[in-house]
Amino acid sequence: MYKVAVIGAAGRMGRHLVANIMASQTLELAGAVEIAGSPFAGQDAGSIAGKGEAGVKIVTSLDEVLENKIDAVIDFATEGVIDAARKIVSANAAMVIGTTALTADDRSELKRLADNGGRIVAANNMSVGVNLLFKLVKEAAAKLGNEYNVEIVEMHHNQKIDSPSGTAVRLGEVVCEARNWDYNEVVTDGRTGKPGRRPVNEIGMHALRGGDVVGDHTVIFAVEGERLELSHRAGSRDMFARGALLAVEYLMHSGPGLYDMQDVLDLK
Repeated sequence: MYKVAVIGAAGRMGRHLVANIMASQTLELAGAVEIAGSPFAGQDAGSIAGKGEAGVKIVTSLDEVLENKIDAVIDFATEGVIDAARKIVSANAAMVIGTTALTADDRSELKRLADNGGRIVAANNMSVGVNLLFKLVKEAAAKLGNEYNVEIVEMHHNQKIDSPSGTAVRLGEVVCEARNWDYNEVVTDGRTGKPGRRPVNEIGMHALRGGDVVGDHTVIFAVEGERLELSHRAGSRDMFARGALLAVEYLMHSGPGLYDMQDVLDLK
């Protein structure tokens, strides 16, 4: 059994991670971390996840958890990820990062850590289905050609703080990679007023927010006479948790490096 800790264990995603680790036959919940001042500190992580006592108390110090010789840490937090990564790599543990809030500088630092012995999987979306969608969208963008207009539509719950979603951005990047476009030059975030006729080399990006939607993503390829739509709809956060656990298993048998879910799922 590999010993796994969860950062943000009392959050919405953290609870799903805890529950899935508790149900795993190969992974053991061995640590649970929350922010300083969390009302959940000192409580059992399994009970907070609604799965009964796990025998693991939620603490507010990652250092305290790493002292227990953890094999891997899963982090879906939006803040403090890089500081956590430095500590985790220093402790010779693997790390799975599921946040969509990483900057270019953050990714550069993760690459540096990986080059110095870190084992890291970082992905905007841990879902197996979404990662297959990335591959299908890239193939469609290349095969259909520039005459097919591309529009991306995503919808999430009304509490999501970033827009567009990291997954939608990645879908746009995938199209650009297939067509040799510059993402920053071709993406238009919605349209208002009278923007004029649509340029051929453009990706329309549209973000919808409402209710408790976990995550919907659709990429539309449209040309005169036909339209192809590739979609993924998430019904539960368990899909992200299951992907994160696959990433942990992958890192347990991998050397140092900065990987993504395309590596984990052998989709490259």
